[in-house]
Amino acid sequence: MATITNLTSKRALNDGNAIPCVGFGVYNTKPGRETEESVLWALEAGYRHIDTATVYRNEEGVGQALRKTNVPREEIFVTTKLWDTSQGYDTALKAFDESITKLGLDYVDLYLVHSPSPGTKLRLESWKALEHLKKSGKIKSIGVSNYGVHHLKELLEVCEIKPVVNQVEITPYLARTELEKFCKEQDILFEAYSPLTMGEKLKEPRLVEIAKKYNKSTAQILIRWSIQHGYIPLPKSVHKERIFSNAEVFDFSISDQDMQTLDSFDEYFVTEWDPTRYE
Repeated sequence: MATITNLTSKRALNDGNAIPCVGFGVYNTKPGRETEESVLWALEAGYRHIDTATVYRNEEGVGQALRKTNVPREEIFVTTKLWDTSQGYDTALKAFDESITKLGLDYVDLYLVHSPSPGTKLRLESWKALEHLKKSGKIKSIGVSNYGVHHLKELLEVCEIKPVVNQVEITPYLARTELEKFCKEQDILFEAYSPLTMGEKLKEPRLVEIAKKYNKSTAQILIRWSIQHGYIPLPKSVHKERIFSNAEVFDFSISDQDMQTLDSFDEYFVTEWDPTRYE
């Protein structure tokens, strides 16, 4: 595992680029001021990795924050995603142009196919569009989200450029054992969305007990668990104090025994959807 000591520590991607070890997510963050404010707080707290998507409808707010911050653009890793309704070659190219315009950027660091839901033909056409955009320099790295092993095998059989990440929901309560093993074999990093279980498990007694042992919040334990597994967690909040608190995960380590205990919590707990199982 790479030496991870703070929010600017990076993990290597299979295309030669690198990604900051923790991202700041803006799913369900209201467009406009709420997004702009939370991203500015995140940058103030030290995050250097912002994760948005077309379907979140807040790319413009992210762009506003990027223009207002004093942090140089080259120090900020920006991800957005191609939504299902725009999948296909030409429609993906058009959707990307719309996203980059809303963000007000010359390039994005990572562009993902948001899900495999539209089916084989459209997701493979979309990937060809992403490869084209990467070659053009408008995207530094390309990846996927919510892909299962069968989706990845299908893609790897035909792609010129392999995905650098697979962004999926993964927590101690939702193990992805087979998928994680396959991604590791293929040198595809796991990004963990909803790493805080959307708040659903933050008061779960076994998790609370472990958090007390380290004098940390349950959210900090979940983020640290993800980091120690080699994942890229993407915690989100619109509250300044929680944004800062979620960043304070580099002054402790979870013991091997407690990591194993956390791993044992798996109960296939999905917060919203699981396209990894779709055809």
